[in-house]
Amino acid sequence: MSDAARLTAWVRGRVQGVGFRWFTRANALEIGGLSGFAVNLDDGRVQVVAEGPRENCHRLLEWLRSGDTPGRVDGVTEIWDTPRGGYDGFAIR
Repeated sequence: MSDAARLTAWVRGRVQGVGFRWFTRANALEIGGLSGFAVNLDDGRVQVVAEGPRENCHRLLEWLRSGDTPGRVDGVTEIWDTPRGGYDGFAIR
């Protein structure tokens, strides 16, 4: 059994135009072992995809929900899956 996971999270609130994606990337790199991306969506949300050790994905999700993020997070919806690969580091899109 692999402990690798794929987290896809949609973050609602005032999360665009406040450096949210940059801080998400910085946090993912600080946690380590994660690849993926953060992207602004047309509806005002930010989508975060992270692949790596399940524990590290959980740490990133906890940060997204912590209130220690730029802007204001009103809610986070997530789904879990098996990693698909193909990411080179953690990108801002």
